[in-house]
Amino acid sequence: MLESLGIPNISIALGLALALFFVLAFEFINGFHDTANAVATVIYTRAMSPYRAVILSGIFNFLGVVLGGVGVAYAIVHLLPVELLINVNTGQGMAMVFSLLAAAIAWNLGTWYFGIPASSSHTLIGSILGVGITNALLNELSVGQGINWQKAIDIVMSLIFSPMAGFLVAGLILLCLKRWRPRAKMHAVPEPRSDSSKIRKPPFWNRLVLVLSAMAVSFVHGSNDGQKGIGLIMLVLIGFIPAQYVVNMNASPYQIERTRDAAAHMLRTYLRYQDHLDVAPPKAKPPVLRETSSSTPQHYRCEIAHTEETVQSLLQNLKDVKDLAELDDPRRVQVRRELLCLDDMARQVAKLAILSPPEKADLDRLRKDLTAAAEYAPIWVIFAVAVALGLGTVVGWKRVVVTVGERIGKQGMTYAQGMSAQITAALAIGAANLYSMPVSTTHVLSSGVAGTMVASRTGLHGGTVRSILIAWVLTFPVSMLLSATFFWLAAQFI
Repeated sequence: MLESLGIPNISIALGLALALFFVLAFEFINGFHDTANAVATVIYTRAMSPYRAVILSGIFNFLGVVLGGVGVAYAIVHLLPVELLINVNTGQGMAMVFSLLAAAIAWNLGTWYFGIPASSSHTLIGSILGVGITNALLNELSVGQGINWQKAIDIVMSLIFSPMAGFLVAGLILLCLKRWRPRAKMHAVPEPRSDSSKIRKPPFWNRLVLVLSAMAVSFVHGSNDGQKGIGLIMLVLIGFIPAQYVVNMNASPYQIERTRDAAAHMLRTYLRYQDHLDVAPPKAKPPVLRETSSSTPQHYRCEIAHTEETVQSLLQNLKDVKDLAELDDPRRVQVRRELLCLDDMARQVAKLAILSPPEKADLDRLRKDLTAAAEYAPIWVIFAVAVALGLGTVVGWKRVVVTVGERIGKQGMTYAQGMSAQITAALAIGAANLYSMPVSTTHVLSSGVAGTMVASRTGLHGGTVRSILIAWVLTFPVSMLLSATFFWLAAQFI
């Protein structure tokens, strides 16, 4: 039975089950760690009761995962070169997965326990970078071969600039609200928690905006952070049983035909602009897969000088193929590598200044067709992550709610500040989803609250802001160090 699932033995099956449990545990923790930020303002301003807000947030997180696609998931996957994960032995694959998950879970639980709004996104990405660099060093590879640095830089820049945008935009929205309705009740601070006999709801329209924006934040949080869990599970599946998951075995004949057409189009585009590309002489010929199914895939390095050979090899591998299940295991691995290499080559061509906007748009469509068979997620993976994130939402929200509502500014958050921060977070994370970039719900929302406090001239609570900033600064290096240490220790016993 295990062999029919592509799992060679019971030890791999147990390791896979444990790794999947760790991923879902991470998403569960992410649910109560990050969702507190999504409902912090709506709870603190009394727009909804805590349990109603948390349950609705869980539902919208679930929907966000299910409907959010997989663009962000593969932004996470491609932090590590997929060839690296395919070629590592099973022991290394297990060690990498468990090390990065253990580091991410440890830091998330620690910051949650102390009520500090730290970022699960930073934690996860730092953990992946830590194991990637350590794996390269242990195998005497260059650090550049352990991490997809271009993707890492793009993601880190997204994580850095999104809080800055949240701070500025939320502050501007609040200033606009003050200019529009300077004496409206929306600028009032909710009654103290201890004065429960006089608790009042916000004005109707303010309450409606607070509730709708909180659910919008929950939805985009699910579609962004939930995809990180999908990406983790795909890392697990590709690392443990690559033959079954390197390509979408359910791809239709039409999709496969489009992949072949995209490859041929890529070759024509490359030849048209070859003279404008910085094409270094190839270091070696690309590996050619032998016809026998027992062939061992060689290490594959993507070089744009090999575009023609890569396209010809891919077209040969997919010749007359109507179902990817027809390919033997090594050939599926080869096809994925070729697809990812051609995608990278198309990205390089798209950077040429001489390309017109329609040509760049054409290359974007071409890249989607090239990667359609390789960048996917089975429906069971999507629903498993959605359930874990949704269930985690209903746990542990109170610690972070108090921090966001009362301890960032020197006075409590007003209704208008809550609306400004939540609208900003929903727009920023939604925009990041459109561009398949992971961002931090925690950072965007907390920065938005801080921006409204500065705009209203109430000032920031120095101790809390200092703690949040320290957590933000430490998350990357600590998670990298933790995952690197765990992986190094595990490698000693492989």
